[in-house]
Amino acid sequence: MADRLKTAIIYDFDGTLARGNMQEVTFIPSLGMGIGDFWGEADRLTKTADADNILMYMQLMLQRAREHGNPITKRLLAGHGEDVKLFDGLKADLTGPGWFERINAKGAEYGLDIEHYIISAGLEEMIDGCPIRDAFHHVFASKFVYDDHGVAIWPAVGVNYTTKTQYLFRINKGVLNHWDHEQINKFMPDDDRAVPFERMIFLGDGDTDVPTMKMMHTKGGYSIAVYDPRNSERDQQKIYGLISEDRVNFVAAADYREGSALDLIVKGLVGRIAINSGTMPSGV
Repeated sequence: MADRLKTAIIYDFDGTLARGNMQEVTFIPSLGMGIGDFWGEADRLTKTADADNILMYMQLMLQRAREHGNPITKRLLAGHGEDVKLFDGLKADLTGPGWFERINAKGAEYGLDIEHYIISAGLEEMIDGCPIRDAFHHVFASKFVYDDHGVAIWPAVGVNYTTKTQYLFRINKGVLNHWDHEQINKFMPDDDRAVPFERMIFLGDGDTDVPTMKMMHTKGGYSIAVYDPRNSERDQQKIYGLISEDRVNFVAAADYREGSALDLIVKGLVGRIAINSGTMPSGV
């Protein structure tokens, strides 16, 4: 049997796989702060310093955690990550297998090896603690650097809405780290690339993912904008407007259950990739 062709499905995290921002579930309340107060202070500090808002919210996390007598460690953040509110259908339950098992099986049926990735402005350490972490081949996200005692001392990586686009190229070329700029900038023939853009699907939400979705769309891959089905009709219409602006291929509710619109769209795209790649078995 021929080796199955690698195909990447890439996800934002907050608002795409989980409701809201991961820091809001238990971390910010553990600081004794209101969610609005925390983000308001982060925005104020960002504007005052003319800084990157991702780095500033991370620095504020460090500062407030120290002041509250509970310095940040990887273990602490992973514990908060356990409590994220995932959208329906992602995890296996009594009704059947979860999203990743179902999509992987469909890819295998079509001669494709599906790899799942995350590109997120959220925290890698929290994602490491979430119940679906093992489903991902690699996670690109913001993270801290730690001292010899395992205590976070400074933001090591801040992934914002424009820097997200570089990670598509890292997946494309198989450069699965943040630091290797030589390989990411070096010319590489298309045939030598780990995953061509034509075999990529990106799922994101809202304005912060628009540059990534647009680039995926223009590079020959596929982009899907998802929204919380509990959102207002006005918010949903704003997401649907991305299609008329030619920024995304599809829009669907973030419902990962079998038979949902999103489930059918992604399975359809996996099938299209298989046909275009010549891996679709006859009779399927």
